[in-house]
Amino acid sequence: MNLVQNILYDTIYHATPLLLAVLGGLFAYKANVLNIGLEGMIITGAFSSSLTIYLTGSYYLGVFVGILSTLVVGLVFSFFSITMKSNFIITGFGLNLLMAAIGTFVLKYMNLSNINLSQMINVNEMKISIPVINEIPILSSILSNHTLITYLSFVLIFVVYLVLYKTRFGIHLRVVGESEEAAKSVGLKSNRMKYAAILIGAVLCALAGTNLSAERLALYTDNMVAGRGFIAIAAIYCGKADPVKSSVYAILFGLARALAINLSLYAGPISGLFDMIPYLMIVGVLFIVSYMESKKTKVRGFGK
Repeated sequence: MNLVQNILYDTIYHATPLLLAVLGGLFAYKANVLNIGLEGMIITGAFSSSLTIYLTGSYYLGVFVGILSTLVVGLVFSFFSITMKSNFIITGFGLNLLMAAIGTFVLKYMNLSNINLSQMINVNEMKISIPVINEIPILSSILSNHTLITYLSFVLIFVVYLVLYKTRFGIHLRVVGESEEAAKSVGLKSNRMKYAAILIGAVLCALAGTNLSAERLALYTDNMVAGRGFIAIAAIYCGKADPVKSSVYAILFGLARALAINLSLYAGPISGLFDMIPYLMIVGVLFIVSYMESKKTKVRGFGK
């Protein structure tokens, strides 16, 4: 039972940065912009927030600087891909490589192998204990003692759904994504909407990075984002850009990571093999979703 509880707790733990990246990427996706730069934005949030906390000792200032820095990256991506009409994919990959390189350069310049925040913040003190849930034996070990950003990420699933489908901004954004010409014909500023979508995503990616580095580990190191931006894009694709469905896939990928870590503890010398579980699951899910889509296309088109 303890193993199951640990896996479920870790699922929430590992799903949080993915959820935030998915929800952030959805806005751009709805505006018909494939934000390949999600990875670089998460790196920016993780690095800049950690560096600020390391230099000032202030967690909240770290969150603020993380968001501000990631907004700058979002503006750069928006300028080149929307205003200058450059290729989304090339621009996104370029930003991913650039932000990772900046982090590595600064660490080497400061003669550090990583940014250790354990002297500035206590990870355990950042966990929130929920009084009502704490009285329920099994649920308390799964749902309680997570961080503020973790709880916020799950609340944002429903907030993002409401924004995209129940507000004027969301409707206009989807119109821009479905037909830019139609949007312009009714007076919508399509470029402005795309900028807004990317910048909203940048804020959520900044929170994902802060959660990953400061809240979870009190540590920043190279390659710690480990492709989560690309996993988020896979979740958006699998969930057909629906906030709830895409979030379910993000949680599923979080479960895969939780399984890999917990099962590897019992695997002995072959424990390293379990690190493949999340990536195998992603490939498997993408294959199944693509196969189901191709079957539907054949049915609609009377294909054989």
